[in-house]
Amino acid sequence: MPTSSPKEIAAIQPGHTPPELIRNFSIIAHIDHGKSTLADRMLQLTGVVEQREMRAQYLDRMDIERERGITIKSQAVRMPWTVDGQAYALNMIDTPGHVDFSYEVNRSLAACEGALLLVDATQGIEAQTLANLYMALEADLTIIPVLNKIDLPSADPEKYAGEIANLLGVDTNECIAVSGKTGEGVEALLDRIVAEVPAPEGDPAAPGRALIFDSVYDTYRGVVTYLRVVDGDFDPNEKVKTMATNAIHDVSEIGVISPEPVATKGLGVGEVGYVITGVKEVGQTRVGDTLTSATAPATVPLAGYEDPKSMVYSGLYPVDGSDFPVLRDALDKLKLNDASLSYVPETSVALGFGFRCGFLGLLHLEIIRERLEREFDLDIIATSPSVVYHVVAEDGTELEVTNPSEFPDGKIRQIREPVVAATILTPADYVGTIMELCQERRGTMKGMDYLSPERVELHYQLPLAEVVTDFFDQLKSRTKGYASLDYNMDGEQEADLVKVDVLLNHEKVDAFSSIVHRDKAYNYGNSMARKLKELIPRQQFEIPVQAAVGSRVIARETIKALRKDVLSKCYGGDVSRKRKLLEKQKEGKKRMKSIGRVEVPNEAFIAALTSDAPTGK
Repeated sequence: MPTSSPKEIAAIQPGHTPPELIRNFSIIAHIDHGKSTLADRMLQLTGVVEQREMRAQYLDRMDIERERGITIKSQAVRMPWTVDGQAYALNMIDTPGHVDFSYEVNRSLAACEGALLLVDATQGIEAQTLANLYMALEADLTIIPVLNKIDLPSADPEKYAGEIANLLGVDTNECIAVSGKTGEGVEALLDRIVAEVPAPEGDPAAPGRALIFDSVYDTYRGVVTYLRVVDGDFDPNEKVKTMATNAIHDVSEIGVISPEPVATKGLGVGEVGYVITGVKEVGQTRVGDTLTSATAPATVPLAGYEDPKSMVYSGLYPVDGSDFPVLRDALDKLKLNDASLSYVPETSVALGFGFRCGFLGLLHLEIIRERLEREFDLDIIATSPSVVYHVVAEDGTELEVTNPSEFPDGKIRQIREPVVAATILTPADYVGTIMELCQERRGTMKGMDYLSPERVELHYQLPLAEVVTDFFDQLKSRTKGYASLDYNMDGEQEADLVKVDVLLNHEKVDAFSSIVHRDKAYNYGNSMARKLKELIPRQQFEIPVQAAVGSRVIARETIKALRKDVLSKCYGGDVSRKRKLLEKQKEGKKRMKSIGRVEVPNEAFIAALTSDAPTGK
């Protein structure tokens, strides 16, 4: 338990707090560098959470976050802090660290003036640390470098303070050393936030404008909107308008999160809080929209932030077809909570009605699928992930293909696939094995920098399709978990890609089709055929399982027929009698094969289409 005890703190009454007494800041770091633990100590020191109510990862509200030890959703909290007898209000936004949730970080930074750059004193700077830092610098935020986990025996604060100092161009003594576990240095850090993070700026006399940076759906109260007030003020019982959708609502409650919702008499310039309007339609409140007064509206909306671009597409289908409306409502509610999720309805011959969903990465897909199953009690089949291809047909028409079933037949002039610029940070010992992995995945090396004699930064251009399968897992296993990866979109390149179809009893099963590089088509087809041979139960007739590129079969497995022993009653007599019975059985099997349909059980679809399906690598 932390050794620090909360000091006496004078709290400012929330609602219309003077902007000069407000500090809005975010915590940015790589995954597992101790953001949530440091946030816990801050909550204790400022006294907003009583000791008896305290629990680890207090701001991680979802069960999945606690089980996996990662932050998925940004959480805002208001904390009081006193410096030299003056009370201040600190609004902290705890952000995720994984590359798949960088959109959450982007939204959080839009509501802040400062950021704590948190670095693990045992591991140093990681790839996602750099990515989040550049995002904060682009947003023109004040950066406070912090070294965490200094209580660990393996910590080397001096060494990594030097790394951070070189990166930011500051002195090493500007890096503040703390321990989120014991609470050491956290009081000094809070004082430093008050001293260095600028107070929010805005015009209190102007029409009210607030940036919506998050929203959640409450079953009883409707949509709860989280906002940062930029100009003017907002009061309870007034009418507000969202500028993008032009929807007008009555405010039923307005308040701050401290860390539970506390209703106030309003919110002024620079304050971070929530508004409840009783809206039940999830489409009426968009993240990134500007909220203004309906009676005296602002004319110019606030600059929001970039819309997230989906990197990975996967089909989500309910195991029970009657659950389709439930899945649609569930996705609507999750979209409100996670603005980076996109989806459109689609149908599959094999799987029925479902949705083609866009995700920021494989972990994002996994989390959404798990939330659908837990929070909405749905059984989901997720097809293997794919990316967006641009296909130019022989006649010059261009198609956008997000699903192998959309891949055109006939001659193709050109196929373009998305590529990413990947940054890999690794100990120098593993440079060779990482280069080998990137070459296997059709990567092109763009550069290599030594941050220190032991740490290397590799820059590669890689096809996105190669990254979203199991690249991250392979990278971690080949480097014993030491390497870290960050990537962003870097345009398109022409590639020699083919569509591999899977045929059961000479009929195509669209759900098993995949778009792969020509060199890897045979491996993919072979492994998928072998997998389906094990998963599909034997029938009364023989079933060929084939993988084909166009009309050419590249792999085949055969599921043997279940045979009745028709010779059991032939205990004697001429051999021609036995032959006659076998020929009769053979004719029956042939007729059955021509009219028989192969029923693929749901378990086979789930096993073959999950993300551990064969990738041809």
